[in-house]
Amino acid sequence: MTQSTAPAPLAGQPHDEFLWLEDIHGDDAMAWVREHNARTDTALLNDGYTALEGRVLEVLDSSDRIAMVAKRGGWYYNFWRDAANPKGLWRRTTWEDYLAGSPGWEVLLDVDALCAAESATWLWAGAAFLRPEPGAEYRRAMVALSPDGGDAVAYREFDLAERAFVPGGFALPAAKTRLSWLDADTLYVGTDTGNGSMTESSYPAASRLWRRGETVAELAAREPIFSVPLDHLSGGVMHSSTPGFERDVAYDVLDFHNSRSYVRRGGQWVHIAVPDDMNVSLHRQWLLLRPRSDWAVAGTVHAAGTLLVIALEDFLAGSRELHTVFAPSAEESLQSWSWTRDFLLLNVLSHVSSKILVVDPALEWAAAELDACPPLHSVDAYAVDDEDDATANDYWLLATGFLTPATVSRGTLGGSPGQGAAPTLVRAAPSFFAAGNHRVEQHFATSADGTQVPYFQVGPADMRYDGGNPTLLSGYGGFEVSRTPSYSGAVGRTWLERGGVFVVANIRGGGEYGPRWHTAALRENRHRAYEDFAAVARDLTARKVATPSKLGCAGGSNGGLLVGNMLTQYPELFGAVSCGVPLLDMRRYTKLSAGASWIAEYGDPDVPEQWEFIKTFSPYHLLRPGVQYPATFIWTATSDDRVGPVQARKMAARMESMGIEVWFHEALEGGHAGAGNNEQAARLHAASHEFLWRALTGSF
Repeated sequence: MTQSTAPAPLAGQPHDEFLWLEDIHGDDAMAWVREHNARTDTALLNDGYTALEGRVLEVLDSSDRIAMVAKRGGWYYNFWRDAANPKGLWRRTTWEDYLAGSPGWEVLLDVDALCAAESATWLWAGAAFLRPEPGAEYRRAMVALSPDGGDAVAYREFDLAERAFVPGGFALPAAKTRLSWLDADTLYVGTDTGNGSMTESSYPAASRLWRRGETVAELAAREPIFSVPLDHLSGGVMHSSTPGFERDVAYDVLDFHNSRSYVRRGGQWVHIAVPDDMNVSLHRQWLLLRPRSDWAVAGTVHAAGTLLVIALEDFLAGSRELHTVFAPSAEESLQSWSWTRDFLLLNVLSHVSSKILVVDPALEWAAAELDACPPLHSVDAYAVDDEDDATANDYWLLATGFLTPATVSRGTLGGSPGQGAAPTLVRAAPSFFAAGNHRVEQHFATSADGTQVPYFQVGPADMRYDGGNPTLLSGYGGFEVSRTPSYSGAVGRTWLERGGVFVVANIRGGGEYGPRWHTAALRENRHRAYEDFAAVARDLTARKVATPSKLGCAGGSNGGLLVGNMLTQYPELFGAVSCGVPLLDMRRYTKLSAGASWIAEYGDPDVPEQWEFIKTFSPYHLLRPGVQYPATFIWTATSDDRVGPVQARKMAARMESMGIEVWFHEALEGGHAGAGNNEQAARLHAASHEFLWRALTGSF
């Protein structure tokens, strides 16, 4: 038996009888995990479940799925998993082949073959390309591979022409590394080089120059070119190699919502002097700014969520003559933007339905709406490749809805904003479930403070409003993440086709209405997110969609914290809860995995005044004897190095010790997603939905 590395009890903290489960890989903790996994499998597995999981896997492995591509030079790159290639293929094709519908893919890296050759487990985690000289084709990339699906990845240099790793090339062991190409023989690297190299949040605290031929030890010995205090979230350097606008940019991320950006001038780092909560974006000569709180500058107050633009050199010279590109309203918020060569594309939400604006800098930033967004759908536009003359103003259009399979179209902007070649359909995903007898509706619930909270309801068109519909309520409510309409063949097969109702709540803490919607539920105001979600649950009951015994809720990560609070604070509203990769122990979350990085969102429990409000939404500490709790399924992953598995373990263990029935499952790989391949993803999805269905229909 291994010696336990679980922490000792700390003075001033609430009693915690399950600290030993924080020893992630300890023998005792893993024996507990295996026992509970076996118990859940025994309760879950039957012929019906196996068939359901198989139907989900059929969706995930379907060869008719859209192969999304990213253009680099003359090639279109894609990563693909299916039944024959569970770890996946990194591949590329030409536009002509892709457009023809049956591409002749050139396989660059077969991850399954790599695992077999090295007798190792690797999961694809992306690639960072080296920009070639003008006129040349892309040749090198740093490929990221995860040993377990976690955020820590190994990097290896890859030759795209040879379709092989570079012998003796750049290579880094698994860590939470951040890197950027400076040139063909030099990288900027932030990685774990020993004591003091990583922040308390477990991310790089410094960036160093690494030259070809140097060892990792030589990298570690080199003085950083930029570093940040260890109590900041992270810091590093990126090189922008856009021709004519080459520059080094350093970033100091203080916390999840505050950061500082610097550009290098004459060997010195020059701060872009804006408030720390400003979103800063550089593109060619332009500096784009999006404040997260109201910003008063040069006699003008710019509302949170506004998009402002100014020439970078003018700003550094002292000018504050900012131009407003987008101004938010009570209904509309800016979600993202993308540059073609001559235009700026803005992806906007209007009451959580998409709207796309095309902005022309040459016409004093005039904007026009792109006619491409049906109501209650999600549509995003982004550039194909703004540096290739042949495609410089081309854009992708990705559209989806709860009952509408995804489509990919491609268009060209030109002339005045909104003009140019209309988008042409390139790919359309198949339908994986019978959607004809369903409909999508949007409703608004009234929260405790009177705020109107939108939610989407997807269910049978002829649904009976008698409270008897098994209903799944999903939400997130954190980090300014927006929950928008999206097609899921898996949800269709495991929930809608069975007669269930699927609901997505757009609660505060999210980004559906911009930064103000998010900041309204930060820290001491966190309860507003939970009040919003509870209001939606009550509205579903009042509208006779579902009685509490027929209403379940599900969420993961911050959404796991959300449904953990539904479990402990609003148990009377729900018949079942599915809680995934969750934060639950808010007294110790900052000591676990990457938890310290989220203090700006939740508060610091080590500050007594802040613990006073944090403890009011810490589910691990809110469990009470004698309460009738809804049926609960808690799931996590051993390899999750973001939230970690221990909060889920401890919550399940405490519930059991109090005589509260709970299902628990911990995947052994897959990272924060809980799944490292399609088979694992199908198992996780089917298990959660099957548990909820049985609980809400009384079929345990």
